[in-house]
Amino acid sequence: MFGLKHRRRHQLAAQPFPVAWAEIIHKNVPCYRRLAPEDQQELRGRIQVFLAEKHFEGCGGLAITDEMRVTIAAYACMLLLHRETDDYPLLTSILVYPHPFVVQRDQTGPAGMTIEECQTLIGESWRHGTVVLAWDAVQHSAFDLHDGHNVVLHEFAHQLDQEDGSADGAPLLARRSMYVAWARILGKEYAELVREAEEGQPSLIDRYGATNPAEFFAVATEFFFEAAAQLKARHPELYEELKLYYQQDPAAAS
Repeated sequence: MFGLKHRRRHQLAAQPFPVAWAEIIHKNVPCYRRLAPEDQQELRGRIQVFLAEKHFEGCGGLAITDEMRVTIAAYACMLLLHRETDDYPLLTSILVYPHPFVVQRDQTGPAGMTIEECQTLIGESWRHGTVVLAWDAVQHSAFDLHDGHNVVLHEFAHQLDQEDGSADGAPLLARRSMYVAWARILGKEYAELVREAEEGQPSLIDRYGATNPAEFFAVATEFFFEAAAQLKARHPELYEELKLYYQQDPAAAS
């Protein structure tokens, strides 16, 4: 089965890449332009596999276009470059709203009472097969390369984190021995961000990363790709750990 999947994906990746799709990537994915030619070719192939295997659905009256599909796929596949991976095996669908969307959450209140709370979100990653995105937030991410924020990178980092069945900030690593350094470095950096948030101190990494280790990994991923030079200068150990995991060095190409 895996041999058949590999051959089918190889055939998809080898197909000519549509000119219109290439124009979309050049316009909407600035980090693509700083990739080496061989990496651009790999990314294009992964995009073709992603678009063949994942289902896109518009929500809130939104009609899905190739610009939406290709832009989202390009950022999602940026996290897969150089890595032996099954291309988001748990993911089946990407739901896209035109604007931030409202979800209802059950929260435990005083005396154990359940309180229904509404939240407005720009992205969400479900453990069982779905990523939800707001298209206007995706567009904002695309046009500001150095702000350290990218909702697609964030939500698909959650997908990587969730592949082992738990959202704990520790994705599947290539070797068991790597978990020791991962836990030490990311644990230390997470604790430092929590301290800075509690004391109201300025921080490079968005304080939303202090919510829990899963959010810290997703936020750190955003900064790794979008503000690589700053992250490397201010948090060199964290940068090196993410560089080892993602098999990329975006600071060198900045």
